[in-house]
Amino acid sequence: MLEDATRREQRDLELLRRVHDHDDAHARDELARRFMPLVYSIARKYQSNGEPFEDIAQAGAIGLVKAIDRFDIRAGSRFVSFAAPNIQGEIRRHFRDHTWAVHVPRSMQELSQRVRQAQRELLDRTGREPSVAQLAKHLGEPAERVTEALSAGDAYEALSIDQPARDGEAAPDRTGRIDRGYDGVEQRVTIADACSTLDERTRHVVFQRFYEDRLQREIADEIGVSQMQVSRLLSRGLEQMREHLSDAEAAEALPQAA
Repeated sequence: MLEDATRREQRDLELLRRVHDHDDAHARDELARRFMPLVYSIARKYQSNGEPFEDIAQAGAIGLVKAIDRFDIRAGSRFVSFAAPNIQGEIRRHFRDHTWAVHVPRSMQELSQRVRQAQRELLDRTGREPSVAQLAKHLGEPAERVTEALSAGDAYEALSIDQPARDGEAAPDRTGRIDRGYDGVEQRVTIADACSTLDERTRHVVFQRFYEDRLQREIADEIGVSQMQVSRLLSRGLEQMREHLSDAEAAEALPQAA
């Protein structure tokens, strides 16, 4: 077993020399194939974050290729020891830069990932969801920072605005409403145009009755006529306004004289 490991390391070094000394593409491809099991092993640790495994593994493969190109043969260290943190770093960079739906500061993204990992570890250990205080103690972070990181985790994935909530309603149903004011604006403009066809006294009677909500008796006392005359003025004025309006729907917007 030890001999096999030694032979593998020697083969790795031989391939690395060919890459660095001769820019041998075939040697680089063979090294990538030999270390893809390491990429898959590291990628599986991040599989529970909801990202497709293929995307995680692809990010790890990029880290492996970078490690192949950056490795210093003269340093005397094992390539696997150099490659593993590079693969892991590229996967973390992938999560940090490409998978958050809402921008969150990098330090908070990293803490959020540490908090999620700590949640899994403590849950496996105790069988219970850890509290903020337990997470803070485990991570050596202030409780306020842990709370902020937990909230930041909600920004990792954005839901569709049509996503039903627990009550079955989508977000627009809970946060928006139909504004009837727009219909009112159009009606007021239409009625003002129709009122412009009336003589001054009839316009005053219509305004007092339907905008000031005064009784016909009160209007009659104000202008010095009988209540019957006020009723006739209203009926005649509304009929004149309807004749002015060619749109049937607009005419229906007018009130009744009674």
